[in-house]
Amino acid sequence: MRHQKLKQIKTAGFILKPDAPEIKPLYMKIKAQFEAREIAVVLAERSADMIDEKGISFETMCKEVDFLVSLGGDGTLLSLVRRSYMYRKPVVGINAGNLGFLADITVDEVDIFLEQLLSEEYRIDDRMMIEGYLKKSSGEKKEFFALNDVVITSPQPSKMVKVNASIDGERFNSYRGDGLIISTPTGSTAYNLAAGGPVVYPLTKAFIMTPISAHSLTNQRPLVVPADFDIELDTEKYESIAMVDGQERYEIEEGDILYIGGARRNAKLLHRKERNYFSILREKLHWGDRQW
Repeated sequence: MRHQKLKQIKTAGFILKPDAPEIKPLYMKIKAQFEAREIAVVLAERSADMIDEKGISFETMCKEVDFLVSLGGDGTLLSLVRRSYMYRKPVVGINAGNLGFLADITVDEVDIFLEQLLSEEYRIDDRMMIEGYLKKSSGEKKEFFALNDVVITSPQPSKMVKVNASIDGERFNSYRGDGLIISTPTGSTAYNLAAGGPVVYPLTKAFIMTPISAHSLTNQRPLVVPADFDIELDTEKYESIAMVDGQERYEIEEGDILYIGGARRNAKLLHRKERNYFSILREKLHWGDRQW
């Protein structure tokens, strides 16, 4: 496997957990840790406004920095990866709470991470992204990217949806139930796992299609398909929505078609060199715990 490296490590761009002004003291502490190692820190405008600090536009920040940092949880990192995707900058997550699957640098590990960063003891992982669009019956196209998943469900609790799925141009199945999850391997430990889908190693290139509470006499199971296949989805009769990474919402009406494929470029996640995915699985999911 080819090991990717940053061209230089001079400037880091930060975004903070939204609607959390109480994070300011932690941000200021981490900012000082970066600057003590001669890494300049810039803050995105929206985050800066939240804590009464100076900031620059998100677009300018993404263009000028060497790498990006989310301070918050996995949700903050998901948002940063999607918004910065076109700028192709590596992203690292510092977790302000418990260890996350994505934001896996703890506050106590920041100094160690920076030392390893400057001595090139880090890793940049390529994670496949979903690139898709909703084609409205009017012809309008709404494009989106996702790192974790796209979920088709009803906007009303306990309401059923019917999702017709075609894979690589071949009509495949009609899912009746609470919804359908199209997940990346990175997102396989999120909603997909809760719905009974498989955990897939994050560097794998594949989609996982997992029905949510299928209303069917046939035993509908999750399906794993190659990432270079295109998936088309449409709904009928039932009001439905598409949720992108649990953060962006798109209304789906009868006659609309949702197209999902693998993005042309990968997201780049920056990790400590010794980060071990299976150790995180054991910790988060309690796998390997003694049951007797």
